[in-house]
Amino acid sequence: MNLELRQLRHFITVAEELHFGRAAERLHMTQPPLSQSIAGLEELLGAPLFLRNRRQVALTAAGTALLPEARRILEDAGALPDLVRRVAAGEAGRLTIAFVSTADYSVLPAILQRHRAAYPGVQLVLREATSDVQADELLQGRIDAGFVIPPLTGRLEPSLDYLKVLEEPLILCAPAGLAALRGAGPVRLRDLPPLPLVIFPRAVAPALHDAILSCFRAAGVTPVIGQEAIQMQTIVSLVSGGMGLALVPQSVSNLMRAGVEYRALLDPTPLAETGLAWRRDNASPVLRGFLDLFKKE
Repeated sequence: MNLELRQLRHFITVAEELHFGRAAERLHMTQPPLSQSIAGLEELLGAPLFLRNRRQVALTAAGTALLPEARRILEDAGALPDLVRRVAAGEAGRLTIAFVSTADYSVLPAILQRHRAAYPGVQLVLREATSDVQADELLQGRIDAGFVIPPLTGRLEPSLDYLKVLEEPLILCAPAGLAALRGAGPVRLRDLPPLPLVIFPRAVAPALHDAILSCFRAAGVTPVIGQEAIQMQTIVSLVSGGMGLALVPQSVSNLMRAGVEYRALLDPTPLAETGLAWRRDNASPVLRGFLDLFKKE
């Protein structure tokens, strides 16, 4: 025999009335089937729930313990239809989003604010990770979507979908106080002192790595790579510590750090791209709601 919500409803009513006749009236049923329902519940639970005699009905210790739990179970069961509807509509659930460090200074804050406003019932779980790590996490189903720097080493097809969300120029991130930075205007790469270059490892962000080096080649400059770092804040910190200079996406200038100056470049620079990737077969309603925010832009 399985526990039925109907039995709990019968038990709660009798516990509130402490009278089988009045409880039966409230439940719009006759007393014999109500008594049978309570007896069946007691048999199922293995303990009497009521003390009965000709004068009164009272809860046993087991019945007293069961009453608040029975009310909670019925309340939770009553909320299930609304919960299922909200989950199916993408209004409730859990969404795991990963992001590269550059997205933290550009697209991520605004989209998170919009998502919280549109879907307050969705629990967002955020993870910072490089694009290559995100590709594996997506393919393993450990994250729902990720802000990445494309390409994902040729793995976008056939399992992943991709949406470009931002293009921005590269700018100079240099130690403060360089003679070449006097004034407030843009600078040329060939006018900078031969400081080491701080850059992403190519294995982590090949497109961005190659774009940065191509800027120097186009300017007739051959940089010496001094340090590599996978986090944008680490690159900026190394520049702040005098370890070299870097070319970074324009939005990174939102990361203010003592000892660092950001400048636009007079040299032609390719655009750095940030996009959103997700598994093509992920039918999650909460993911669909997240993606819809980009379609409404």
